[in-house]
Amino acid sequence: MLGLVKGLKYTLKNLTRSKVTYDYPNEPLPLPDRYRGIQKFYPEKCTVCNQCANICPTDCITLFGSKHPDPSKKGKIIETFDINFEICILCDLCTEVCPTEAIIMSNNFELAEFSRDQLFKNLQWLDENDTNPRKENKP
Repeated sequence: MLGLVKGLKYTLKNLTRSKVTYDYPNEPLPLPDRYRGIQKFYPEKCTVCNQCANICPTDCITLFGSKHPDPSKKGKIIETFDINFEICILCDLCTEVCPTEAIIMSNNFELAEFSRDQLFKNLQWLDENDTNPRKENKP
């Protein structure tokens, strides 16, 4: 009988506590300041040095570029930059090795898709990936 009273006392005490969970789709999650989400790419900064593709441990980055059409200008123009998020481990090595900071880790973390084919992201998607949940998710 004493165990039943102790159990009811514990239950009633915890009913009055505040919730520790979030209503996630309706209420955004608070993220830490240094949260490392998926990559954001700035094609205008890219020099097509291929360091990000070379250092990637899973070989999920493909990068191609061509010579600049104007002979007076040096360097290359980026043609394709693709990341396969099906195998990307978000290790942050590609961002650390980039000399111009053309690729950075954003705070975006929502990458859920219904098909694995949709996890292959191209240059246009990575350039438009600029939603900042940290600014939107302040509780």
